[in-house]
Amino acid sequence: MITVEQTAARAAMAVPGVQELQPSLRHSLADAATHIRRTFGSRAPSPEAGIHAGHTPETDTWHLEVRCAVNDHRRALDIARAVREGVQAAVSSHLSDCGWAARVTVIVTVTRICGDQAPLHMNADLKNEDRSPG
Repeated sequence: MITVEQTAARAAMAVPGVQELQPSLRHSLADAATHIRRTFGSRAPSPEAGIHAGHTPETDTWHLEVRCAVNDHRRALDIARAVREGVQAAVSSHLSDCGWAARVTVIVTVTRICGDQAPLHMNADLKNEDRSPG
């Protein structure tokens, strides 16, 4: 089953200019704590680590925060707006497909503006995920 976070991550990464999604401090600390146990060649953090999603039942609203690094080929503001619109549309559609008519709010935080260098974390391969509806 595809989650709200996976849907949001795919939509954000599809926006031209998004270099990578950045894990929150919570995810970064968890990765640091488990670093000793990881072996060389372990997979990079998933793009969903750059998404924080929460649902407020009283208002039936999903609140998403997307943390992303962008490249310097376009204005960061334009990229952030496109990410917000793309994530909001994708998550709203996903929830609708699941029979849920919840509102969706999205906040985009640009954590870094990159030149032409490769991202710090290679994004996880999304090709092998379960793509069943729901």
